[in-house]
Amino acid sequence: MKKVNIFWASSPIALLISLLSINVIVFSENATSGPNQIALIFSAMFASIIAINFGFNWKNLQDGIVSSIASAMGAIIILLIIGSLTGTWLIGGIVPAMIYYGIQIVDPSIFLFASCIVCAIVASAIGSSWTTVATIGVALITIGKAIGIPTEISAGAIISGSYFGDKISPLSDTTNLASAMAEVDLIKHIKYMFFTTIPSIVISLILFLILGFKFSGNINSNEINQIIETIEKNFYIGPELFITPLIMIYLIFKKVPAFPTLFVGTILGGITTILFQEKIIFSISETNALTILTYYKIILQAMFGEINIGGDLLSSNGMYGMLNTIWLIICAMIFGGVMEKAGFLKIIANAIMKRAKSNTSLVTSTAGSCMFFNLTASDQYLAIVVPGRMYKNMFKKNKLAPENLSRTLEDTGTVTSVLIPWNTCGAYQAGVLGVATISYLPYCFFNIISPLMTLLYAYAKIKIKKIN
Repeated sequence: MKKVNIFWASSPIALLISLLSINVIVFSENATSGPNQIALIFSAMFASIIAINFGFNWKNLQDGIVSSIASAMGAIIILLIIGSLTGTWLIGGIVPAMIYYGIQIVDPSIFLFASCIVCAIVASAIGSSWTTVATIGVALITIGKAIGIPTEISAGAIISGSYFGDKISPLSDTTNLASAMAEVDLIKHIKYMFFTTIPSIVISLILFLILGFKFSGNINSNEINQIIETIEKNFYIGPELFITPLIMIYLIFKKVPAFPTLFVGTILGGITTILFQEKIIFSISETNALTILTYYKIILQAMFGEINIGGDLLSSNGMYGMLNTIWLIICAMIFGGVMEKAGFLKIIANAIMKRAKSNTSLVTSTAGSCMFFNLTASDQYLAIVVPGRMYKNMFKKNKLAPENLSRTLEDTGTVTSVLIPWNTCGAYQAGVLGVATISYLPYCFFNIISPLMTLLYAYAKIKIKKIN
């Protein structure tokens, strides 16, 4: 087997970046609806040709692809059940009730600021940005749309708060993973993150507060009244509808895994429909007599397909609406699987590591490696695990405390994953919130500021703990 040099190892990435750039120009926001998937496949096959030319065989590369896709199956099945949940929560009146009360209570000027804080509190309590976005986030983005806040800006506030809460939560998988990779006590790791994380979220909140004032006079009372009338005409609205979300929150706090929790929420949404939403079933079915089969048909339709009640605000595409996101994730994992199996990622990472001489360049190289793995392996866990293993001994050699490593892994590996359209995190959040990654990216202030903050601390030599 011939040795692969850095040029050939990095050429598939150069091709991918070129194709993705062209797709953004040609297809704009629709790039993730097929063009980017094809770009990932082309780049994966180009990488395969190079690998085979250097002595690899297709069977080994295919095993790498299968293993890579298998690692994303958790995200895929959660996406499918979230599609079903949004459908049953729509026809069950749960989402309409949130909109109904939310648009009458929330002031647009503080909506972004409040959304970020609410998501931060929930995510820190449950330790999951994904679950926070899939539940609280979906409701907030719908309320924001109703009061005239652009969905991409609402998504930025929701994601910023959710990822801040996820980072500082001792229940978070990525927080535990980063501390384990650097061999740091979990609580020490969280406390050390505060130095960069707290300034990042404070700056983000200030920006959301300033941005929110732009929408202070944005409410169109006629439009709001029309939304309220549409909801009142089609749904029963009452406090009983919030029992299902409360049960889900209870299950989350009891640490029930995400898929069973979301499945229970989906079923409860269907039960809520049967108990309270006779009006909407009549409206959708266009029949004079309701039977068990009618309810069954409408609830299943909401779970797997399109339901539209009075425009985009009250619509859902069920599981079907998640298939494009799943397609993107699978194609990304094909590319990542080939690059990982052929050893191309390791070759590039080693080339980066050789340049890390000083303490500042070591932190910078670690941050760059985390972002590199988010871009190429399309998985935030690999973006934490691989650089964590790579740089652990170098941090010790440079007499830097391991807390510096664990903080850098979180500040860059965890938070930047959601900014990449083909990363599992970016694809997931875009699918759940219904907003293209490239659209919400400029407004994810916390996710952008956080890696910059860790680099600023490194260059200014602020809170860089040494080993005695």
